[in-house]
Amino acid sequence: MLGGMTYDKELADRVRAALEGESVREVKMFGGLSFMVNDKLAVNATSRGDLLIRCDPDRVESLIAETAAEWAEMHGKQMGKGWLVIAADKLTGQDDLAFWIGVALAYNAKAAGE
Repeated sequence: MLGGMTYDKELADRVRAALEGESVREVKMFGGLSFMVNDKLAVNATSRGDLLIRCDPDRVESLIAETAAEWAEMHGKQMGKGWLVIAADKLTGQDDLAFWIGVALAYNAKAAGE
């Protein structure tokens, strides 16, 4: 699911705007552009325009069941629990992106406190 050598610049710009006011550092990884919040990976704009997020592992099953999120894969293998990918065509609205950024930031705040 993830791959390529560059990231979707339009999605990256949308993520930047959604993370305005947060302590963010951008790092190229996972074949895309990762947004580190509080020095922890929160979201990644992939080369396909998909969004990779790190979320609370306890929410994974319900988010997959209730939304368009899918378990993230890398090199054909399922990533660890807490990594979800949302397809580009499910991120067309600003509310869609805001929801997923919120999910990622909620877990980021929890992870930063650990």
